[in-house]
Amino acid sequence: MRHDYAVIGGGIVGLATARALAQQHPDASILLLEKESGPARHQTGRNSGVIHSGIYYKPGSMKAQLCAAGVQSMMRFCDDYGLKYEQCGKVIVATEPHELPQLEALYRRGLDNGLDVRRLTGEQVREFEPHVQALAGIRVASTGIVNYRHVSQVLVELARSHGTQVHFDTRVTRLTPTRDGYDIGTTAGDHAARVVVNCAGLHSDRVARLAGTDPGGSIVPFRGEYYELRPERRHLVRGLIYPVPNPDFPFLGVHFTRMIDGSVHAGPNAVLAFGREGYRKTDLNVRDLAEVLANPGFRALARQHLREGAMEMARSWSKARFVQSLQRLIPEVSADDIVPCAAGVRAQALTQRGQLVDDFLLVDGPNALHVCNAPSPAATSSLEIGRVIAGRVPPLAARRSVAVQTPPPRPQPRHDQGPQGVHA
Repeated sequence: MRHDYAVIGGGIVGLATARALAQQHPDASILLLEKESGPARHQTGRNSGVIHSGIYYKPGSMKAQLCAAGVQSMMRFCDDYGLKYEQCGKVIVATEPHELPQLEALYRRGLDNGLDVRRLTGEQVREFEPHVQALAGIRVASTGIVNYRHVSQVLVELARSHGTQVHFDTRVTRLTPTRDGYDIGTTAGDHAARVVVNCAGLHSDRVARLAGTDPGGSIVPFRGEYYELRPERRHLVRGLIYPVPNPDFPFLGVHFTRMIDGSVHAGPNAVLAFGREGYRKTDLNVRDLAEVLANPGFRALARQHLREGAMEMARSWSKARFVQSLQRLIPEVSADDIVPCAAGVRAQALTQRGQLVDDFLLVDGPNALHVCNAPSPAATSSLEIGRVIAGRVPPLAARRSVAVQTPPPRPQPRHDQGPQGVHA
């Protein structure tokens, strides 16, 4: 069977894309292929569950625009399908005098992005987070928390109810261009589609190359390692507590996140993973690591951030150093208060010149669209990214005729919470 659209990747962006395609092209035949045995097994299912406000992103960028819209659409989606979420807000705090100018710059950026942000004195910070010691802070009211695994499961149910064929345990191994699309080879048989949409996350650059398209960079995997507060110490954190990020380093720094299940996670450090799915320090994929080390862009990046990278590696192997980073925010935290929890891997696109791709990256190909960079806040923005993709995919050259059918029933609201995902 030749499908109109084939979406590769069963994370939240791929699932949201399949939904948006079904909404915008109700007569189309849609196929979704995922190599794992279920949805959201990588970045989506291992992220912090934060509904990001968009304060960090350059005004006018795709991240800023889609994140601001994504906050609202994600909360509406949760309301529609009975998914638990909380718009708890967050504080970003300066603990050293030299951080105050960057805190003010973040406040201005928040205003430029149309956000509800408020300056806080150190005393006002403690009204929100009594155990935080800070010189000053800002409050971002629109930030929230949710379980994106639950969101993804509802998206699977919606896709199937609208006729999308969802195939798990199906790894794409070949994309052969044809006169009207692609023949798609997989580990579970062959398929064909007029248009391919690549949402393969950690492997998106490789899938793009399978289709003969230059993705404009290569994915470099960064592992984020976390600890969790013991239950009896969760009272130290009410919501979300972030430091002022280092403007010269492309990550947000160690922070505290209260999850939707009530647990509190602390982290991450950010280190090179030795495999694209290298969730443990001992995980090694020789092909993945060799590819990164041979990348001149990565070598340039490593030289540029040698000091920060060394600090992140030291914190990865030393719990004491990790605790010191946490104590900058909450001095009461001790090594006995935290236990390790599972890590995540961020798929970050890197150019050959050593520049981290700062925005979402969509690359057009013949009868294809490739999502080649979609790190945080992609989960927050996923429903909006899906709409953008569905409106941008190449037009169908010869769409088959499909009889109009009665719209299928929508899934029943979900109130179960189940296991909470961990950070990416």
